[in-house]
Amino acid sequence: MLISTAYAQTGGGDGGSGMLIQLLPLVLIFVVFYFLIIRPQQKKVKDHKSMIESLRRGDRVVTTGGIIGTVTKVTGDRELGLEIASGVRVRAMRGMIAEVLAKTEPGDAREDKAAAVAKPSPEENLYYKALGVAPNATAAEIDAAYAAKSGDADAAEAYETLRDPTKRKLYDSLGHDDYVSRVKG
Repeated sequence: MLISTAYAQTGGGDGGSGMLIQLLPLVLIFVVFYFLIIRPQQKKVKDHKSMIESLRRGDRVVTTGGIIGTVTKVTGDRELGLEIASGVRVRAMRGMIAEVLAKTEPGDAREDKAAAVAKPSPEENLYYKALGVAPNATAAEIDAAYAAKSGDADAAEAYETLRDPTKRKLYDSLGHDDYVSRVKG
């Protein structure tokens, strides 16, 4: 006979363990996906949600469109007001905030405004130095200092600014560089 007879093998108790061995690679792939993809994404979503819930007036933020602004008003759970330039206010969805650049500290609203407007340092008071007077000098002291330096061009510019109460107040609040760039430049 050229063809031999084939006999069927009897299956012992291996039927269940063979199925488990076949499913083991799929289970391992799911575990790897969970720890490398699903879990970090869930953590990122949770962190973003807590960041959005903690937004306050005065926070500097970046939207998903790349616009940088300051939160001026928090309206409900979904909307807030942003000031993107001086006097330019827009409404934005809270979910569209991508990042918080600077947080405001909890406290009174007046404290928030006072912190936003920083007093210039004494090194920035170049007009006072040009005349040789203190920042709290009276109008008479400014006149006397200008009379002593009447030929100096820097002293003339300083005198013009410091003698006018409105310009002086603006100069004191902005600082030298900002004053010159906004008013003179």
